Amino acid sequence: MEPGRISAALRGLRLRLPRTRRGRRLLLRAAMACCVLALLPATWLQTSADGRVRAVADVPAEPVAVVFGAGLADGKPSPYLAHRLDAGAALYRTHKVRAILVTGDNSRTDYDEPGAMLGYLEKLGVPASKVVLDYAGFDTWDSCSRAKRIFGVDRAILVSQGFHIRRALALCDAAGVEGYGVGVDEPHDVTWFYGGARELVAAAKAALDVAVEPDPHFLGPKEPGVARALADTR
Repeated sequence: MEPGRISAALRGLRLRLPRTRRGRRLLLRAAMACCVLALLPATWLQTSADGRVRAVADVPAEPVAVVFGAGLADGKPSPYLAHRLDAGAALYRTHKVRAILVTGDNSRTDYDEPGAMLGYLEKLGVPASKVVLDYAGFDTWDSCSRAKRIFGVDRAILVSQGFHIRRALALCDAAGVEGYGVGVDEPHDVTWFYGGARELVAAAKAALDVAVEPDPHFLGPKEPGVARALADTR
């Protein structure tokens, strides 16, 4: 843009601002109100999870762990997803859970997130009979809703990174899945900061999902996988 046009645009912006002190005060108050409203969903997520985010060592036992997907890299779990699965395997090894529901994206034949999660858990010593796959966990609400409506999960330990676990707890509460969350620690790198910033936007969608309770993208018939895994005594 030419310098003359930039100057003209700036002059036009100044002309649109309130000229009086009272007008500027009203504009400031409106801006502050917008900021408060924007932060309300994130504040709600923080308070709704108070006391329920624990470490693997001190989380109370529940029947099932729900491990949320976090993407694949060359067909294998991404580092963030691998860390979630490490926590899920630790919960199983320490008898905090008796089955693990892995929920992720399998919307394409060449992208099988739950299958990769199963393979990773098997390498950590978790029997395949104790792992249940949800192939249609396209977002957090879908995963929570399907855990309840398709797999019959009433109580669970949710596993995700710390910046996401509070949203997962709130959405699963709304879907009818009660329990605790394990927030996996991560280095505060670019990915971590991006995830935290993304949660500010995702919190608004979470509030809408709780208010509307939409059907997941794919519902389908009930599946006995979790009940079968819990009944397996091996």
